[in-house]
Amino acid sequence: MGQVQDANLPAAKSGATMSRRSLLQGLGWSVVFAALPRGVGFAAESISPVMAQLSAYMSEARNRALPDEVVEKAKHHILDTFAAMVSGSDLPPGLAALRFVRAYGGEKVATVVGSKMVCGPIEAALANGVMAHADETDDSHGPSQSHPGAPIVPAALAAGEKFGVAGAHFLRAVVLGYDVGPRVTMSMDALAFRRDSHKSTHAIAGIFGAAAAAGCAASLDAQQMRWLLDYTAQQSSGIAAWQRDTDHIEKAFVFGGMPARSGVTAALLVQSGWTGVDDILSGPDNFFLATAPQADPAGLIEKLGERYEVTRTDIKKWSVGSPIQAVLDALELLLKKRPFEAEQVLRVIVRLSATGAATVDNREMPDISLQHMIAVMLLDKTASFHAAHDKPRMQEPAILRQRAKVQLVPDEELQRRLPRREAIVEVTLTDGTQFREHVEAVRGTAANPMTRDEVVAKSRELMTPILGAANCAKLIARVLGLENTGDIREFRPLLQRA
Repeated sequence: MGQVQDANLPAAKSGATMSRRSLLQGLGWSVVFAALPRGVGFAAESISPVMAQLSAYMSEARNRALPDEVVEKAKHHILDTFAAMVSGSDLPPGLAALRFVRAYGGEKVATVVGSKMVCGPIEAALANGVMAHADETDDSHGPSQSHPGAPIVPAALAAGEKFGVAGAHFLRAVVLGYDVGPRVTMSMDALAFRRDSHKSTHAIAGIFGAAAAAGCAASLDAQQMRWLLDYTAQQSSGIAAWQRDTDHIEKAFVFGGMPARSGVTAALLVQSGWTGVDDILSGPDNFFLATAPQADPAGLIEKLGERYEVTRTDIKKWSVGSPIQAVLDALELLLKKRPFEAEQVLRVIVRLSATGAATVDNREMPDISLQHMIAVMLLDKTASFHAAHDKPRMQEPAILRQRAKVQLVPDEELQRRLPRREAIVEVTLTDGTQFREHVEAVRGTAANPMTRDEVVAKSRELMTPILGAANCAKLIARVLGLENTGDIREFRPLLQRA
């Protein structure tokens, strides 16, 4: 990759040979800048092949036709993320986001989901991103260790409303976000990077995905996309301390709100005329040197245009943390094979990856507490959205009796199979009967996808209490026919509280 020198550093000289920088300094900066095309700096000649291909792909995305199966899958994820945003508007992180917007709303441009408020695109992206991850119902992408929908869809919506894009343009912006963001952390070896750096892959993949989606909605050209990536890299942040958050508010900010806000900010800065470094991916002090020196930048363009990451992103059947998905699948399968009552259960042994077990072991929040959600499943025979967010129920005697039966075992073999979220559940009844279920492909993953009808049913359950049945039905129909929408602003009344 080409090396980009810093124009603020002294020129290197070799004998009597005058360097290009010395010559330019001798001519005078004003003369040089006047001779350059608008927006071109000294680093313009040094664009790595990765940056050249990536920025061209990003700039062309708004006009690029997509395969039918990618379009269908994107609609599922847009609908699923809208449902997460709507349902999240009533949860503590969503309520905190709404309070923020009321105080710092800004220009009346973009929809704040689940409310009657309209505000600036940056504030809307922040609020809607927080709502999208206000609980554990949004999508996830195992290879990149990220939740792409939570930042990408709010960013595309906010920028799309700002620029009045059509439904097809909005959909392509979302798909581009899924293609760019996850590839960033995949190129870093996401699992190892997350473990060793103490940084948040969710935030890093999220901001690059959100910026790509917003930049596409803003119709940035290839040069502007390079500057977009520069401002995105400068804002990329997030550390693993989110795991200590007990209210899900900081987690929602790190996973959804912060990257959505920062991605839209990068797009609006560049769209308004800001310039920057031409290739933040190569040269001195580049993004990878600063963040993950072991990374392979070529991963950013691997199978770009052939492998669409939205098709490899999971939609959660259950509104709980990702490591619990396979466990609830296993219990559901066991209950179907041989129904039993909670009182008949002597013991439940759950085997998860060590990483997954640490994430969900007796957590304070119901939707990411493995033991609590197993207790709910044993008593209710299902795990509803309401049950996953009923914190007072965690102290009920009936729940505590069932939780005491659960033994969680970190399993090294399942750890080696990550990012596959596998689980082994063994149930022993009081009469000695034993059952065992090994879930290798969680429902909603690429290996075991949910149908359109299943995604619609999940979305309807989450949105109807807030939007009302009529608006919910209209919103679902509009998303499934997204390419027929002339202006994404037409979604506003359908996303607002009934």
